[in-house]
Amino acid sequence: MNWLLDLTPDEWNAVRLSIKVATVAMIASLPPGILIALVLARGRFWGKTLLNGLVHLPLILPPVVTGYLLLLTFGRRGPAGAFLAEHFGIVFSFRWTGAALACAVMGFPLMVRAIRLSIEAVDRKMEAAAGTLGANPIWVFATITLPLILPGILSGLLFAFATSFDEIIVSLFITNPYLKTLPVQIFSSITRDADPTVAAVGTILLCATTILIGGGMLLLGRERKGRL
Repeated sequence: MNWLLDLTPDEWNAVRLSIKVATVAMIASLPPGILIALVLARGRFWGKTLLNGLVHLPLILPPVVTGYLLLLTFGRRGPAGAFLAEHFGIVFSFRWTGAALACAVMGFPLMVRAIRLSIEAVDRKMEAAAGTLGANPIWVFATITLPLILPGILSGLLFAFATSFDEIIVSLFITNPYLKTLPVQIFSSITRDADPTVAAVGTILLCATTILIGGGMLLLGRERKGRL
């Protein structure tokens, strides 16, 4: 573990920025993730297949295309970016908030899928029984459905965090040399700085994070099997 002590201030800043971006992206994706997962799992409406396709589109498109579309949409001259900047003072392009937005978009399909599978595994008879006792749908969801799908929600959060933590697409949003996430730092060290130490340390950190998250998802999978 001595190699951690050899990290430069720039490398530590990259680690902190990666954690910050991944955490914000993960938390911001959770409310719409639960809503969309519930709609896809329980909803019966025209266009459901189209909605499912749109949700999973970031997994199908090349990352550079997704990043370019986000830049066109949320850039300073983009329709959404110009509106948010003018009315709310929110700017995404070339800032860490843009990186969080890009990471949230890339991790969203994995979060939705994990939560949706948990919702589909819930026994509807339990919810129906609570309804016959006079509980309204919101109370049924909060007291019965939500606790049952909690392992799926946690798995979705871990998926989103892991995807956000190592997503290189943020390089399209962060061009400021003082704002580099860990993947961008590794990429820069390989292509520009030619410093193998930075790339090696960054790779070790990303691999260690992925292994820990994978272990967490394995434990959550066992927990979900025990509950359902």
